[in-house]
Amino acid sequence: MKRLCLGLWEMCCASVLILEVPATSSAGELSQVSTADTAWMLVATALVMIMTPALALFYSGMVRGKNVLNTIMLSLSALCLISIQWVLWGYTLSFGPDKGGIIGGLDFLGLREVGFLPREGHSIPHQLFMMFQGMFAVLTPALISGALVERMKFSSFLIFLLAWSTLVYDPLAHWLWGNGWLSRLGALDFAGGTVVHISSGVSALAACLILGQRKGIASEPMPPSNLPLTITGGAVLWFGWFGFNAGSALVAGPLAANALVVTHTASAMSAITWMLIEWLHRGKPTALGTITGALAGLVAITPACGYVTVFSSLLVGAGAGVLCYLAVVKLKARFRYDDSLDVFGVHGVGGTWGAIATGIFATSAIPGSADGLLHGNGDQLLVQCLATLISWVMSFGLTAAILLCIKAAFGLRVQQEEELLGLDIALHGEKAYSLGFVDRALGSLSHTFEEPLPEAPPSLAVASSQEE
Repeated sequence: MKRLCLGLWEMCCASVLILEVPATSSAGELSQVSTADTAWMLVATALVMIMTPALALFYSGMVRGKNVLNTIMLSLSALCLISIQWVLWGYTLSFGPDKGGIIGGLDFLGLREVGFLPREGHSIPHQLFMMFQGMFAVLTPALISGALVERMKFSSFLIFLLAWSTLVYDPLAHWLWGNGWLSRLGALDFAGGTVVHISSGVSALAACLILGQRKGIASEPMPPSNLPLTITGGAVLWFGWFGFNAGSALVAGPLAANALVVTHTASAMSAITWMLIEWLHRGKPTALGTITGALAGLVAITPACGYVTVFSSLLVGAGAGVLCYLAVVKLKARFRYDDSLDVFGVHGVGGTWGAIATGIFATSAIPGSADGLLHGNGDQLLVQCLATLISWVMSFGLTAAILLCIKAAFGLRVQQEEELLGLDIALHGEKAYSLGFVDRALGSLSHTFEEPLPEAPPSLAVASSQEE
């Protein structure tokens, strides 16, 4: 771990030598920048940024109390580490000048030539476009962490973050969004169904298969520690998704408005669909199921939100509610993989449905869109299926290779004793929850009596261990 930190520090120092201060721009050149579009994209970038901390809350409420802070740390470390990776080399690999349709060139290494003027075809500063895309790069590997919680070494996860973002996310982003070969083929992905959700969901499946099941997964209950925390995180994710999808229009205009409307509509439809299915299947609708259904709809509409009408978004949302529910409830039970927080069931399956649905429902009535199957263009559906298949193969294969290499070199799982104790204490030396009223009572008594207090009675010790 010390060698890793030293290597990262040396890389950061070396990168300083290649940085250039953006050249001063004249008033005439800066007039190319739209202040309205810039204002909207500043807001959208902030909305997408808040999604990663919101994801930390959403995930942490679903794990056991002894692993809450470690779960938060996985998302928090992604926010910090990948922000640096994106600035140094991730952005240029994704959006640098195309090299054979496979990867971006190194022209923007360390943000060289990324300044105040817009990229060609844009109306916002290049720096702002870079940071908006950087928030996508941050969120995507953080999504994978939901399949790995409660059992993975934190140091190995940091190595995985860097390797996965560089080898999987950056090339895939270039293929779809950076004038790579899939975009030239005509594949549509408005805001990240393929680049973000299929890649993270399928990678999560590979990761949980390689990492193995949590101890006691089949023999002891593992109830969520704090469902209100999960609902809060899910609600903030829903809010941030407006920046995620509508911001991908890159302008403040009708296209952004349509993306926002269909995003909300699909999410609401998916939430209602999930709730009704769960009600029929299990006899009671749950808050956890409803917010999960809402997120499934958000995932599914993401690739299509710039290409479909409001009515089509209802169908996309309904399909997401059905398919993701079956994946979470039936598919995982059938094949017994421990996708802890259902990353594959929601993002992998939902993203796959969304990418295919784009090829079905897309319409040229939306500016900049192509027609899909329902509008007489069956070729678009074939292209979407091809892009989906390529994303599946690439994400699963490279993720498996990365994790197997890390496993051989550093190991992936914590020790059994650490897993039983809880990763908050074992890896971070802190815990999220305690018997606060007991702590306060004992603290006040310690000021009253000069002699040290006796040990807590067995009943309190048992209660504390149960809460942990």
